[in-house]
Amino acid sequence: MILILAEPFQTLWADVDPFEAVEQLQGQVYRELDGRRTLRTEVQGCGYFVKIHRGIGWAEIVKNLATAKLPVLGAGQEWRAIQRLHEVGVPTMTAVAYGERGSNPAAQHSFIVTEELAPTISLEDYSADWLQAPPEPRLKRALIAEVARMAGTMHRAGVNHRDCYLCHFLLHTDKPVIASDFRLSLIDLHRAQVRRETPRRWRDKDLAGLYFSALGIGLTNRDKLRFLRGYFQVPLRQILRDEVALLSRLERKAGQLQNRFQRKYAPGAQE
Repeated sequence: MILILAEPFQTLWADVDPFEAVEQLQGQVYRELDGRRTLRTEVQGCGYFVKIHRGIGWAEIVKNLATAKLPVLGAGQEWRAIQRLHEVGVPTMTAVAYGERGSNPAAQHSFIVTEELAPTISLEDYSADWLQAPPEPRLKRALIAEVARMAGTMHRAGVNHRDCYLCHFLLHTDKPVIASDFRLSLIDLHRAQVRRETPRRWRDKDLAGLYFSALGIGLTNRDKLRFLRGYFQVPLRQILRDEVALLSRLERKAGQLQNRFQRKYAPGAQE
């Protein structure tokens, strides 16, 4: 069993079973699946997000593996990813409680509690009207540079996100957002993987997802090159020489994601 508690949960759960106590937390439920529950709760006037994993069963594990998907077995993936990102300077959530018990991966009971990041707005929502109302150029360049730095640092630290979209970069709005003073945080790491090095395949999947999520916000070719320079932290000439295959894959994969999105959400697609 693994149990790590910070305040206020260290005191609140001192004399109870934390695995039972976390199941009793109430609040707004964001996701309720057979093996996982995500909710926002308030404790002593502060907001927290809670993710509870109860095991997905061997049938679901086998189904995932048969379709070349890596199953999420518990909260440990998110815990490890959060710790690694803090180590390398990528702003993300702060975990205040983590527990894991059971050796059977199909029935493992685990949870993670993170402090709420508020007030914030996702970059997806913040940039939604950029085509009609372009942002101040210096601010756009600064945001691109910071997203590139965060993604590049994450991958160089051996972490790949597996849901790397603009919606998972939160822009803090506790003060006016200006080019010289803003803060981003990366969230939703429950599918993230942590290794010594990020395999190129998984790096490219993250970058393709990020590129796809930015297709409709009016980025120019110069903006894309600015991102690549910030991501790789090397001269642009070297990137264009060494990463020709990557650039081609990004265009192709982003197009595939866009086609899949349009088929799924086009009018009448659900009928």
